[in-house]
Amino acid sequence: MKDTMKVGFVGLGAVGGKLAGSLLRNGIDLTVTDLDAVKCAAFADRGAKVAETPADLMRDCEVVITCLPSPAACDAVLRQMLPEVRQGKIWIEMSTTDAAEVERLADLVELRGGLAMECPVSGGCHRADTGNISIFVGGPREGFDRVLPLMTILGRRVLHTGPLGSASTLKVMTNYLATANLLTLCEALVTMKAAGLDMATTYEAIRISSGNSFVHETESQLILSGSRNVNFTMDLVMKDIGLFQSIADRNDVPLELSPEIIRIMADGQARFGMQAQSDQIIERLEEVAGVSVLADGFPTELVDDEPEEPGYEVRARR
Repeated sequence: MKDTMKVGFVGLGAVGGKLAGSLLRNGIDLTVTDLDAVKCAAFADRGAKVAETPADLMRDCEVVITCLPSPAACDAVLRQMLPEVRQGKIWIEMSTTDAAEVERLADLVELRGGLAMECPVSGGCHRADTGNISIFVGGPREGFDRVLPLMTILGRRVLHTGPLGSASTLKVMTNYLATANLLTLCEALVTMKAAGLDMATTYEAIRISSGNSFVHETESQLILSGSRNVNFTMDLVMKDIGLFQSIADRNDVPLELSPEIIRIMADGQARFGMQAQSDQIIERLEEVAGVSVLADGFPTELVDDEPEEPGYEVRARR
């Protein structure tokens, strides 16, 4: 299936461009479209076809993947594609979005005979670039089986999360956890710097301890190098943590940390701008503490050093 299908991809941003690149690198018959003509031209130079509109993609391809920055963008793109949806067409939503919204859009696809699946990713742009990212897949099991061959090209670990909406809900949760971890790391690093600790030693102390995490091994390095560019902007963080808070509100969970995380990130966004990188949030605390959290020997960009390998399904414990 994966060797012969025609795949369309809408959205060649920080994550989408890398996911689409994995498809192209692995020989998939790929057609792309994006509002940025320069990005489309770069893919054309690498052998992809370029469509003028999302509707053209849905007409000419069996599978169309969307990876877009907001629920509003997803809605706008899908509405363009809907007239071309028919029996046998597959829409795969890989954006981070609201579960109720993806369910609403999926209903529109299914009414026209198509299959809708949600497949948000987690693990950072550097892993999206190598096909080693993790993918959550929400939708019927038979739909999961249909898209799994494609998902094992795009990612390393593929988890069927349950019905449509479950993957988006879990993805928002993981982004909330990553943001919370980033803020605690910022407080830890600034405090250790103010206390006179060596930053490279502090990094290793966290890395080999119970305080270690994926966020520390990636984003702390970019903080210490001064790059602070994780390819994830503050407006995207605000969208995701806001979605998580909405899930809690709908389910009457009186969260205590979440509102404070939203307040801190909103203050950072006001200071540094909507398009500022999320790791710049440490500069808010550096300024008031009068310290600079930097160290030699850390990378200015993240590179996935794991070899690219075929993906596989991860099954939940029962």
